[in-house]
Order: sequence, then C-alpha cells, then structure tokens
Amino acid sequence: MLVKYKKTFEKIAMGLISLMPKCKDSKYLMDIVHHYEQATDRQLYLWKKDEEFVGIIGVAVEGSTATIQHISILPSYHGEGITAAMLEELRALGQYDSLQYNDETAPFLQHHLSNKE
Repeated sequence: MLVKYKKTFEKIAMGLISLMPKCKDSKYLMDIVHHYEQATDRQLYLWKKDEEFVGIIGVAVEGSTATIQHISILPSYHGEGITAAMLEELRALGQYDSLQYNDETAPFLQHHLSNKE
C-alpha cells in the first residue's frame, strides 16, 4: 500500500533511495528527501507491505503528469511485482492522468509504462 511521505519516515526514505544507483552519498540523500518535503510540485510515497516499508517512489508533478524521479525496492522483495503494484496504486490515486519516467528511472520503468500510457 502507498503511504504518503511524512517527516517521521525520513531515515526510512533515505535508506530506500540509497538503493538507487548514484544515490549513495548521505548529504545528497538528505538533499533529495528535503527537496520532496519542501517542493510543492514533488511528492514522495513509501510502499508498505505488511508492517514493513519495502519500496519508495518519488514524482515531480507538472499539471496532471507525474514524472517518476526516484523508485527503489528492497532487494529481498525484487521479483514480487511491487513496481507494478506501486504504479497501479499511483494511478488509482486519481491525481495523475499520465505517468512518465526520466533518464535515471527509465531502465526500471520502460517496460512497465511503455504499454500503459
């Protein structure tokens, strides 16, 4: 289930984002999370399975289009369909008419989004 980010999830969010390539430096991670906290055109969601946060997805919003800036899932949950579930629930929120990926998230999302948009 998608859970909207709040400040109490900061360390969890940083840990999940750190699993992405190029997101290893702690200052950079903190900057990413703070940007989501402060920007009105960005939204961060965590994916909760049972009682554990196992994934994260961050979007930049322009109009009714959400461009996925960050996406990460704990390695032990890879192959369980969590990416597809996160995208489906993001669509179900009804806030975004279109989901897109950027250059950094394209390798993880091209096959999920190319047929759906």
